[in-house]
Amino acid sequence: MKYLLKGGLMVDPLSNTVKKLDLLWEGAKITEIGEQLDAPEAKELLLDGCYIFPGFVDMHCHLREPGEELKETILTGTRAAAKGGFTAVACMGNTKPPADNSAVISLIKEKASQASFPVYPIGCATKGRTGGEPSEIGELVDAGAVALSDDGSSIMNSEVLRRVMEYAKMFDIPVISHCEDIFLSDEGVMNEGFNSTLLGLKGIPTAAEDVQVARDLVLAELTGAPLHIAHVSSAGSVAIIREAKQRGIRVTAEVTPHHLCLTDEAVRDFDTNTKVKPPLCSKEDQDALYAGLRDGTIDVIATDHAPHRRDEKEVEYNLAPFGISGLETAIPLVWKHLMEKKVLSPVELAQKMACNPAHILGLPDRVLQVGAEANLTVVNPHLQQPVKVDEFVSLGKNSPFDGWELRGWPVLTVASGEIKFYREL
Repeated sequence: MKYLLKGGLMVDPLSNTVKKLDLLWEGAKITEIGEQLDAPEAKELLLDGCYIFPGFVDMHCHLREPGEELKETILTGTRAAAKGGFTAVACMGNTKPPADNSAVISLIKEKASQASFPVYPIGCATKGRTGGEPSEIGELVDAGAVALSDDGSSIMNSEVLRRVMEYAKMFDIPVISHCEDIFLSDEGVMNEGFNSTLLGLKGIPTAAEDVQVARDLVLAELTGAPLHIAHVSSAGSVAIIREAKQRGIRVTAEVTPHHLCLTDEAVRDFDTNTKVKPPLCSKEDQDALYAGLRDGTIDVIATDHAPHRRDEKEVEYNLAPFGISGLETAIPLVWKHLMEKKVLSPVELAQKMACNPAHILGLPDRVLQVGAEANLTVVNPHLQQPVKVDEFVSLGKNSPFDGWELRGWPVLTVASGEIKFYREL
């Protein structure tokens, strides 16, 4: 099949431009880009006023399979990703059993193949995600793991993390670090501060993140391994990462839409859908996240999609699991808080959600050029509608954004030339 996109605004990070151009693709490849293209044999899709981005990549999500298929499966998770505008995802290894061996990595890839969607597994950094001994990292890489992480758990033993980083450097894959000092976070359920005191909930100090970020950066400098800091949430972490980059340490970092859109004020009604780790931060921390996005300290916006069953979340705040189902709301949330407020330009958004995550994970480049693979995310900046969690494709309906009126929804997702999602304008 040939497809012709007409009248869209093409966002090109390579030339740092946004131009009204048409795009033709055939099979998996982009075959022509230009003004007023004519291709009678192609199916035309009219995109007047829509932005055509290089295909967005979510480098941090939880697909739950194998082991927790009642929360999510690779099929439902990838359908949610496509509906959310993502052309590929990288899934964390905190499955049951954990992805600390080639068998689980191979299973994930097989299920992704059946779902016909690009899924890149992230292998566990340590055996069983216990933090006690490095996984068989060469085996994981050979099976298809693109990074290493014990996400959901912090590797508290510095010697173990050092060895993981040394192996990661040998294979030139990043270590994705969940930075949490578990002795400082302890039994905490929200950000430590005025609101936790007001609500009578045990708080987690931002120091629980900051000290681990500092420790991990020291080890990254020692080993020379590429380090990626997951879900940055504190002003202290942003400052530490900024200083490390200035010193030439190989570090990248990500932030989630929910940390950009909500503060710990949102916990005041005890909605367990606001319970995430790291916890929703203060306004001062959130301002630092915005500053980190602007100056390049934070490289990536990733969802940390963490679906849970309704019955798990419909309990007391202290008992509920941490996590938000985020794949289907990420783009309109980012549009509302970053694009409409001019925090980022369309080109910068493409870098944070397409180019940088692909580069960090060693995936094919996200570019809009003739001959490149057709990976496209099209966003309609004028499409306004409410978030309806009951209409989520994901099995996880745990979102604090239910009912929010948002603008800037994805209308077309193309992965390797295949249309994975299309919404009529």
